[in-house]
Amino acid sequence: MSEPASAMSERQSRRVAFATLIGTTIELYDFFIYATIASLVFSQVFFAPAGAGVAQLLSFATIGISFVFRPLGAFLAGHLGDRVGRRTMLVATLVLMGGATTAIGLLPTFETAGVLAPVLLLLLRILQGIAAGGEWGGAVLMAVEHAPRGWRGRAGAFPQLGSPLGMILASGVTALMTGVISPGQAFLDWGWRIPFLFSVVLIVIGFVVRLSVDESPVFAEMAAKRARSKTPVVELFRRHWALVLLAALIMAGNNAGGYVTMGGFLSSYTTDPDGPFGLDRTSVLLAITGAAVVWAFTTYAAGVLADRIGRRRINLIGYGCLILAVFPMFALVSTGSVWLLFVGVSLFTFGSGLAFGGQAAWYTELFPASVRYSGVAISFAIGSIIGGAFAPLIASAVLQSTGTLYAVAFYLLGMFVLATIACVLLRDRPDIDLGPDNQAEQERGATVFDRRPLQPADSPASL
Repeated sequence: MSEPASAMSERQSRRVAFATLIGTTIELYDFFIYATIASLVFSQVFFAPAGAGVAQLLSFATIGISFVFRPLGAFLAGHLGDRVGRRTMLVATLVLMGGATTAIGLLPTFETAGVLAPVLLLLLRILQGIAAGGEWGGAVLMAVEHAPRGWRGRAGAFPQLGSPLGMILASGVTALMTGVISPGQAFLDWGWRIPFLFSVVLIVIGFVVRLSVDESPVFAEMAAKRARSKTPVVELFRRHWALVLLAALIMAGNNAGGYVTMGGFLSSYTTDPDGPFGLDRTSVLLAITGAAVVWAFTTYAAGVLADRIGRRRINLIGYGCLILAVFPMFALVSTGSVWLLFVGVSLFTFGSGLAFGGQAAWYTELFPASVRYSGVAISFAIGSIIGGAFAPLIASAVLQSTGTLYAVAFYLLGMFVLATIACVLLRDRPDIDLGPDNQAEQERGATVFDRRPLQPADSPASL
């Protein structure tokens, strides 16, 4: 079988991969900056009248509310991405996410605008969720569909790197504000706004970069041959609902771990002045930033390894590491030492990166070309709801009701076990032709329940 007619060289593929990296980093910065600052100050800025404990839960709830609207973004972007193109939707989601993020930095507080302030915050957070729902799927497909065989895992790791790099950027900028530019009360008064307003600069950069790359060669062939589905979302759920569910569970495990450790819960818990530790806010942010660097390295390593040992295998190794690391991590956090917090979270992000880096290529190869954007985007969105939407809220509620971090560890352990089971039930198809002419082969053999044989060109060793 041949690659798509317009498949690109490895050098050209690398250029597209870097473009997706820049775009996803910018969008994930927007998303993580919200989670980081919401956990640190929004309980006082927008929800103070509710009382300290309830206000913190409400802050975490606003983190989760955007995930509820991710499926809407995924449905819209998936339908349009399979109909009008991947690149168009990537530019649209970038502008929507960046615009909402910038507007948050301009919001009035509860003190000046009353209940209108949290209402506007929720509306902007919903827009962020809609944008995020369509972003990941498009970036993944642009990177992987441009890549030649044997390089898909590595190419797919580039948009995946947007998560740790976005976290590094968000934590780093926040640490700069809390430790240098606006320490103490100044951060609460006005400093928290600057990281949101900084998104304007990032939007311009991302917009230029994303317009500079060509449309996916797979979609270009689909358009030329008029092979696009008229109702891709309907077709997806009618024929491939099991794939969507299993792929969503794999993503759910990673999301739950990421949003508990990196997405606000740990930073809020360890820096709470009324909590058991009351650690310095800037020190904790720097520790999390350092752990995100480990996450970035293992994410890229997983993409490389996915091309060598298979997508499913590297995911299983990653989730195995997470299962082994979850209790030691919380034991290290419970010491109250910033250095041991860094070690514990780094131990955790090592496994998280391994379970994350190869997912882009795997997801792309699971779904047929005609519904691929819809399948990848919707699986990601549903997985984000199951695992990430209210993970900080759930962790905080579990901690408040039990008084022990180890109860949170059991919650994450359950999510990792579900993700591991889903990995086992999906098959690996690293050599499958992604082009629209190969629809029949793409329709079969993606799960262990589908016993229909694959074509000889597929790799039996990886199944």
